[in-house]
Amino acid sequence: MWVMMGSVAVAALYLVSVLFAFRAAATARTAQGSVGWVVFLLALPFAAVPAYLFLGHHRLRGYIISRREARQVVEALRDFAARNAPDPERTRVNLAPFEYCANMPAISGNGAELLIDGAAAFDAMFAAIDAAHSYVLVQFYIIRNDALGRAFQDRLIAAAARGVRVRVMTDAVGSFGLPSRYFARLRAAGVDVAHRKRSRAPRFRFQINYRNHRKSLIVDGETGFTGGFNVGDEYMGRKPAYGAWRDTHVRLRGPVVSQLQLIFLEDWHWITGDANGDMTDASPFADLNWNAPPDRADATGLIVATGPGDETETGGLLFFSAIAAAKKRVWIASPYFVPDTDIVSALRHAALRGVDVRLLVPERSDHWMPWLAAWAYFDGITEAGVRVFRYTSGFMHQKAFVVDDTIAAVGTTNLDNRSFRLNFEAMALFFDADFAGRVDAMLRADLENSYQMTAGIAEQSPFVRYGAPVARLFSPLL
Repeated sequence: MWVMMGSVAVAALYLVSVLFAFRAAATARTAQGSVGWVVFLLALPFAAVPAYLFLGHHRLRGYIISRREARQVVEALRDFAARNAPDPERTRVNLAPFEYCANMPAISGNGAELLIDGAAAFDAMFAAIDAAHSYVLVQFYIIRNDALGRAFQDRLIAAAARGVRVRVMTDAVGSFGLPSRYFARLRAAGVDVAHRKRSRAPRFRFQINYRNHRKSLIVDGETGFTGGFNVGDEYMGRKPAYGAWRDTHVRLRGPVVSQLQLIFLEDWHWITGDANGDMTDASPFADLNWNAPPDRADATGLIVATGPGDETETGGLLFFSAIAAAKKRVWIASPYFVPDTDIVSALRHAALRGVDVRLLVPERSDHWMPWLAAWAYFDGITEAGVRVFRYTSGFMHQKAFVVDDTIAAVGTTNLDNRSFRLNFEAMALFFDADFAGRVDAMLRADLENSYQMTAGIAEQSPFVRYGAPVARLFSPLL
């Protein structure tokens, strides 16, 4: 009997693996992903079936995009955008590809200030929270219960005590180690903490694969922050294993703050189901300010929020569009470099047509697998003329790029498959010479603390030579 039951179980497992293989072939986001899953499922079903349940990635068909539902908000934003359309003579960039990725129009009247490294970023964010008079919206991938995390918690509780409405949202994977008492203290002080009220997708697979990697802080609908920082001591350079932590945030003013706020609303809606599409008085977000005053800097920009709920690969398309727009140079800083073939081809093509293409990556690692996989890509791009620089003054975690003297961005998107296809990300993108000049100066300073990589993978240690090709096999998940 036991033998028969075992045979039935094995047969059922193989049947499930075949069904999953058909599903992977039909729904995986890339051909490489389809082939990888099909081979894995059919060759090693005992390992592949559990892995597919947790890691098999497809588009989130059920993801409810709030901008399609919050009609009053969207109409108001589009009307404001029409009245403040960018001047084509000043922009000198084809905005269409970037607006397509964002599903929102570029708009003038914005201000953007770079916040370089932890002290500048958190001093600015803490000051904004202390000055809040109506509400504070908080979203971070990681919040830790350490010195910085508790200082951040204290600031939010103090704001709530003044009568400010505070809403906090974190990612279940990124903040997995955050104890429940951290949230309990916030709730006891009157802070609204997002929690799942109804299932929108298989919970565990969503939490493991579809991570919300965005970092946003919005105060009174007038000031916004986004970039590479999470809330933890290592981001202040307090962890010896990482050394000095090199990162960049950006403080936003003007209409792009309303765009960042709309992205927050989407994510809150997905997690909790609390958003009301018509923004009536019954909505928990009826008190939001959607009319951020224009900033005197008058920069043209938009928030490009991408993720697995999009119909197309908007994360990769954003970087492809930026690289394709480059006439003289494109400089990209990213802590991880595990790109898809489209981005590799775009970088190579840009270098071959004479564009100054520079990629800034860290010498140190905080995650060994993507660090190792990156080595499998360096030879292919440097052969075409791309210059790879390795940052040596601590760990570099910033996500930024500058194109010519006209386009620059700072945000949360890494140059890897996970950011392109699996994570929810956001980049503050500007078509403005002044902002591009500031990003240029920042990256030049970083390059002074870097060295250009000239040795190929064949000249590296055995760990890199033999480990990189193996790590690259996992690139669809890194």
